[in-house]
Amino acid sequence: MADLRKLPNLAALRAFEAAARHESFSRAAEEIHVTPGAISHQIRALEEELNVQLFNRYGKRIAVTVPGRRFAEVIRKSLGEIADLAVSLQEQCQQRLVVTAPPSFASRWLASRLWKFIDRHANIEVILQSSNQISDLAREGIDVGLRFGKGNYPGLKVERLLEDYYYPVVSPQYRGGQLPASPQALRDCTLLRMDNQEESWQPWFALAGLDMPDPSGGLVTEDSSLTLRAAADGAGVALTHHAIASQEIAAGELVRLFDIAWKSDHSYYFCATPMSFAKPQVQLFLQWLREEAVAFMQHPLWPGESNVQPAQK
Repeated sequence: MADLRKLPNLAALRAFEAAARHESFSRAAEEIHVTPGAISHQIRALEEELNVQLFNRYGKRIAVTVPGRRFAEVIRKSLGEIADLAVSLQEQCQQRLVVTAPPSFASRWLASRLWKFIDRHANIEVILQSSNQISDLAREGIDVGLRFGKGNYPGLKVERLLEDYYYPVVSPQYRGGQLPASPQALRDCTLLRMDNQEESWQPWFALAGLDMPDPSGGLVTEDSSLTLRAAADGAGVALTHHAIASQEIAAGELVRLFDIAWKSDHSYYFCATPMSFAKPQVQLFLQWLREEAVAFMQHPLWPGESNVQPAQK
């Protein structure tokens, strides 16, 4: 084994490799962020130490000698292997996972469970982003996109995680605890609504046998979390989907009305680019999501199949 004590100065080796590759002290200096004089001094010292001429000098021009070219190739290969291994070790010690999800799903379903994934994989740093806009995963450097839609996401690896169901919810204190006893009683209630055609009351009304228009006037929100908050505060009855409301229902802040649930034609999907899909941390996250989705659907609060039908256009 070579005596590492005889290894030349690493800074000089790096300076020499850059100068040999560029055949220029000035360009090597720019790459390493030192002065051309410093590069020239390091290489002179290296030549004296090795007792080998590494460059032919023609005024301000330089040319790598044959021994210098061989030496530069070995240094380049060795430094490249060191850099690759350093990156690999960093990735093993601390993997980064960037996830984006709709705000309501991120805050009310995903965030409350993420601690379990982080506890299981402490070496993975999870960056959770939320947006109502569909992100360009590749362009924005996002590993996983969780989306609520119909699963048509070209160019991505896609897997359905959860179906979802809509039903009305209300605060147990609404109207002093005198909650509507039947769907027909909703005619006399304040119905909260979102500024979103996909959140229309009409499919649920049809399933419940009600001939009623969508509510108008009153509070209109653009986020289902705000609608739920208003319902929990006693402002009215909200139509919500189970994945968003289950936490408040379990805590007793909201009460599900009736046994009628409308199965949405949208589901929650896991999405990733083919490159991100191959990452170990993405595979671990997907496996964990599958487990959480199964556990969620096996919970007693999960809507049953009675009085449930697919969404109708």
